[in-house]
Amino acid sequence: MDGELPLQTLQSLSSAVALAEPDTFRLLLENARFFAWFPSPASVEEVLATRLPGLDTDRLRERLARNRSLRWEAEIRDGGRASTVAIEARAVELAGRRFLLVEAFDISKQKEAEYMLDSYSKLVEKNTRDLEKEKERVEKLLLNIMPKSVYEELKNYGSTTPHRFESASVLMLDFVDFTEMAIARDPSATVGELNDIFSAFDRIVELFGCERIKTIGDAYMAVSGVPEPVPEHATNIARVALRMRRYIERRNASHSQHWSCRIGIDTGPLIGSIVGVQKYVYDIFGPAVNRAARLEQQAEPMQILLAGHTRALLADDFVLAEQGTVDLNGFGAVPIWSLEGEALRRG
Repeated sequence: MDGELPLQTLQSLSSAVALAEPDTFRLLLENARFFAWFPSPASVEEVLATRLPGLDTDRLRERLARNRSLRWEAEIRDGGRASTVAIEARAVELAGRRFLLVEAFDISKQKEAEYMLDSYSKLVEKNTRDLEKEKERVEKLLLNIMPKSVYEELKNYGSTTPHRFESASVLMLDFVDFTEMAIARDPSATVGELNDIFSAFDRIVELFGCERIKTIGDAYMAVSGVPEPVPEHATNIARVALRMRRYIERRNASHSQHWSCRIGIDTGPLIGSIVGVQKYVYDIFGPAVNRAARLEQQAEPMQILLAGHTRALLADDFVLAEQGTVDLNGFGAVPIWSLEGEALRRG
């Protein structure tokens, strides 16, 4: 190609530039950077295919025929350092003649930035997933120690308000001779069985729309009518008690280790509230809680005891057996009944 101006111009460019014939792809002119990035192999005709890595000549011809450029990326060695370059080939008109112009740009920094951005995005996504998992784990833990409606109030407002419930029914359950059984047997096996039993109790409680309030050792407390008031709270808790006893009986029939429980039920006004600041516990308060605990202590093994408050709500739908009057600590003489089962319906 005649004239020094094109060569001088090409040499001053910071990018790698070359001119070639558009039909044969034979190189006509290149600047020093082009030669450094795409060195000429010995004894090979100077055509683009021998110099440019990744060049698809068929695709380039197809793009040139449509007056379009072709872009691709390639890895090169520049002074012993690996770099990524973007290469573009397109047809140009110079001095009334058509040429193929090839330009290459170092995009290593751009690639590094994209890689860092991609890595950061993946890190953010991972952290977001981890936070969601942690949130789900915390939510699951909190739902194990408080009713869902109380958890929602705590989550939305950061605190909860104690609520009074005019009428609710409480169940207290304890196992007979659990301490002696735990000492005499393998502790891990005993606790494993207790965990299985309490898990079954949780399903029974949930089945009848009640709430498990807490477990303390081998004691289990559940309530109906808290935190959502329901008119049939006594009926619900009575059915829970009967099915808990039935579950223990059936379990004893198929296991070598026999369990025996005592259950007390009482009804009355309650206060429900979260207790604690750093360690949350949802608890209920009121005379019905204390009476249910006293009744459980008075019960014989596998017996369900209740007092007059609950009896009045169950008399038509359950079989109750009068047990006389007992002196309950803090309540004096109290008439009590045992819950035997559900009444058979006629019709």
